[in-house]
Formats: sequence, structure tokens, C-alpha cells
Amino acid sequence: MTGRAVFLASSALATCALVFAATGGAQEAEPGERIMNASCVDACHSVRVIQTQAMTPEAWGKTVATMTEMGAKVSKEDVPVLVQYLAQHHGPVPEGAGKQILLNICTMCHDLGRIRLGRRSTEEWEETLVSMLNEGAPLSEEQFPVIHAYLSKNFGIE
Repeated sequence: MTGRAVFLASSALATCALVFAATGGAQEAEPGERIMNASCVDACHSVRVIQTQAMTPEAWGKTVATMTEMGAKVSKEDVPVLVQYLAQHHGPVPEGAGKQILLNICTMCHDLGRIRLGRRSTEEWEETLVSMLNEGAPLSEEQFPVIHAYLSKNFGIE
């Protein structure tokens, strides 16, 4: 990663942290998020591993089963709650040229559930992306039209 890319990524994360602090933090975590944090994030790996997967509920179910076989502490009654949370917030998105940009950049601050629900016109997606750039999103000039087209096509208003 270049020095510029590291700086931009750091700036985006710092911006997210400032927004988090300014709003007094997030609302109380959902049960699925609490299970994820306790069983996955605090125990084995970072949340970025989860944020960039974009898997179906079935794939999340298999992943959770595999992780519990490997020692993750998730009770049987918590598995459906966790899988539902993962699918809703870190679930699948359409294939396309902008998918990796979405997973690698947009998810630094937003979960996929929020993005999937954020239906906007082409113009509104452009305004949103410009706003994100102004907030420090590490989106290059080359990536901008790719993610703009991807968001407009897959999460736009007809």
C-alpha cells in the first residue's frame, strides 16, 4: 500500500471515529452483534474479516458451523441469531466491477445492510460519494466512476 493510500485509509477511519465519538457512540448493540463481537471479533479475528465477506445466509451458516468446530464459543441457541445478523448486515451484494471497491472501502464505515437499503438516484449516489470523499473516504479518481456506476445500477431508484 502506498503512503497516500495508508494516509487516506487512516483519514477515513479517523473520520468514522470522530463521528462515532461526536454522536455519543452507537445505539445499544443488537443481540447478533453482541454475539459476533464476543464470539468472533474479541476471540479470533478483526471485524474487517467479516465486513468484507458479503455472504448469503447459507454461507454464513456454514462459516459459523466451521468456526464453532474450530473452537468458537457460540451456543446452539445463539447460532440462528448470529447468522441472521451476519446475513442482514454483512450479506450478499451483486457481482460487478464495483463490488470489491464497496467491500474494501465503503465497509470501512458502513455495513452492507445500510448500503443495500440506501436507495438513491444516480445523482444522489454521486452526491453521496462526493460527500464521502469530503469526509476522507480513500476513493481514487479511477474508482469513483466504477463504484458510482455499481451503486447506481444495484442500489438505485428506477
